[in-house]
Amino acid sequence: MFDALKRLFSDLVDRAPAPAFADDDPRLAVAALMFHVVAADGVVSPVERERMVAELARRYRLTIDDARDLADAARRADLETAALQRFTGGLERRLPLAERREIVAALWKVVLADGTIHEFEDNLVWRIAELLGIEAHERIALRKTAEADLEDAALHALADGGRETS
Repeated sequence: MFDALKRLFSDLVDRAPAPAFADDDPRLAVAALMFHVVAADGVVSPVERERMVAELARRYRLTIDDARDLADAARRADLETAALQRFTGGLERRLPLAERREIVAALWKVVLADGTIHEFEDNLVWRIAELLGIEAHERIALRKTAEADLEDAALHALADGGRETS
């Protein structure tokens, strides 16, 4: 009987509703900007989506499932409006400059996930950075840092894959 109660309780906990993300939640605004950027070239590749989910999970300390829920909510929010100001306005007013820089850095990581930067993606990150109050030279530096990080990760993966096992 005790085992049956434990299973019932476990089933109820497992079915707990996913967290809701309110329209004014800054996490939703950041996620919507990420989605907008990865969709700019007309294709949201699985690698871009997974990078977006991973960035959201890391940034907001969410489980992967909660980060996926946030990504889905962001997609819906982004499809409701094409106005970037809906998402950037509150972030620009409420977040310190350092956090806004981190958002732009995260956007570059998501853009670079598929190994290419489409001109629409580049232009969109530029516009978002401007709306967030990030100066041009900072945006360029953040892009270069993201590219260098990607290159370092690729070199590490190559080195790890090239090791012989004994």
